[in-house]
Amino acid sequence: MQYDIIVVGGGHAGIEASLASARMGAKTLLITMLVEQIGAASCNPAIGGLAKGHLVREIDALGGQMGLCTDATGIQFRVLNSSKGAAVQGSRAQIDMDEYRVYMQNICLNTPNLEVYQDEVSDLLLNDDKLEVQGVITRLGEEFKAKKVILTTGTFMKGLIHIGANTYEAGRAWELPSSTLSTQLKELGLKVGRLKTGTPSRLDAKSIDFSQMEAHGGDETPTPFSFRTSKDEFNPTQLPCFITYTNETTHENIRSNFERAPLFTGQIEGTGPRYCPSIEDKVNRFSSRDRHQLFLEPQTKCAREYYINGLSSSLPIDVQKDMIHSIPGLQNAKIVRYGYAIEYDYIDPTELLHTLETKKIKNLYLAGQINATTGYEEAAAQGMIAGINAVLNIQDKEPFILGRHESYIGVLIDDLVTKGTNEPYRMFTSRAEYRLLLREESADIRLMPYGYELGLIDEDTYNKMKQKEATIKEAVEFMENEWFTPKKENLKLLSDLGEDKISDRTLLIDVVGRNTIDASKFDALVPNYAHLDPYIKDQVITEAKYYRYVLKQQRQIEKMQKMLNLKIPADFVYDDLPGLSTEIIEKLKAYNPPTLFNASQISGITPSAVDILHLNINKKQKEK
Repeated sequence: MQYDIIVVGGGHAGIEASLASARMGAKTLLITMLVEQIGAASCNPAIGGLAKGHLVREIDALGGQMGLCTDATGIQFRVLNSSKGAAVQGSRAQIDMDEYRVYMQNICLNTPNLEVYQDEVSDLLLNDDKLEVQGVITRLGEEFKAKKVILTTGTFMKGLIHIGANTYEAGRAWELPSSTLSTQLKELGLKVGRLKTGTPSRLDAKSIDFSQMEAHGGDETPTPFSFRTSKDEFNPTQLPCFITYTNETTHENIRSNFERAPLFTGQIEGTGPRYCPSIEDKVNRFSSRDRHQLFLEPQTKCAREYYINGLSSSLPIDVQKDMIHSIPGLQNAKIVRYGYAIEYDYIDPTELLHTLETKKIKNLYLAGQINATTGYEEAAAQGMIAGINAVLNIQDKEPFILGRHESYIGVLIDDLVTKGTNEPYRMFTSRAEYRLLLREESADIRLMPYGYELGLIDEDTYNKMKQKEATIKEAVEFMENEWFTPKKENLKLLSDLGEDKISDRTLLIDVVGRNTIDASKFDALVPNYAHLDPYIKDQVITEAKYYRYVLKQQRQIEKMQKMLNLKIPADFVYDDLPGLSTEIIEKLKAYNPPTLFNASQISGITPSAVDILHLNINKKQKEK
């Protein structure tokens, strides 16, 4: 049977890849191990977070499904870092993981151009020289032909679960692994590595004493993830999470069983996530800490089962029981499912182009945890980009590559394919050098034009965004050109508002840009725009606060773009350039890039290396 695109795996990457492909008109087949597990939340029942919320907003602005699904199935919505600047705030939602899964299954099963099939993909179909993929072979012996294949295998490639000394092969608890695919990929010359992640125990809600914990609710006025969700009608039922802590008894129980921990005995060989370590790793690495915070999260709207965020573990079950029962509120807790670690194969992401197509095997794309990332949001973002680029390639159109200055998605993919990683990669705001431009609330203005052009955003949604953009631009331009003078009535206004006075005339945008200005003060200072929708008004105020910083970053971007257009002389000598590693020099000599932009696209060539090249090329030109 012939398809345009086959997507292997029904997780967060596979869903976005399949939907983008089908919605762009490609005949698409999604092959997954269990249809009922499409959209399953393998670990925590939450979407978003710091930097991760940015990714969800960007996926939504491009026409993806994650934000809409989260709004439809969320049971708590919060903005993290709300006391800090907008650039480092992050939206996070608890989800009903059962409803989330059913929602995504129904979307996939009812999307035109998309077929769903349950089976394991055991091998890739290749041309005679094994340099081009032509389809897949399944475990049941089915052969499906396709112009493009996108692998989104998550933790399933040679997945191995660890609970104490007990191990069993699985891609997720009690689900069959993909046992042959990574072997074939390795034989085809792709670099295959081994990583590890983990998950905590789940507890029976009836056995938890919540009175010993601190309740943690959602925002009083919740904000939806999707730009397509009506803010006026958004009123989800919100459930609390609960905070408790480990203690010295917990830690001593863990320490006394280090010799039984697969993480320390050598049983686990893969590298785990540095920023989401297991509890045994935290107790070992941060031995001076007398407690660690735990966050109990309801897994569904019914709240029958709770996830213990912060207590991931692969310790033996008797140790897991004892450590849980030492925690306030959990003394009588009944464990429904034990925590575990899982090792799995991944492909070195430097094997990929920015389109997420592999360099060695034409028409083969990879997205999600197979590329050494961790997190639902990182996976979904990659799936979206892989799906879009696979279709564009079939249509003989230019690839869709987002820049680092345009989006967190651009930062994510550029980091992966140019720098690589030897541990599960997680997105942080600190990874984005232009984060002041990449705030969550601006994702629609930044990226929705692309989604519209790709056919993934409808005209009505696009027009609403353009209207919002025009309103914000008009208000900002008014403040940019309006002087606020130190005349008597203005000084009185500032005094009445509790604001410091001015001694010289000041642009209104700089007055509104003060950290102390809120919506009510804005109305008094800029009465012409007091009528604005509260959501739009908040963005106008944010634009004012970041105005000077954004101008500076935009100049840096313009300088960078100009720099990347610089031609590298054909006779330029890379040897012995101070600051460049031997590995980077060898790559530059091998590729002989014609411009700095071409050099920046070589895997392993870092931004600092590009800066060094720029300085030395200019120096050589001046010497001539």
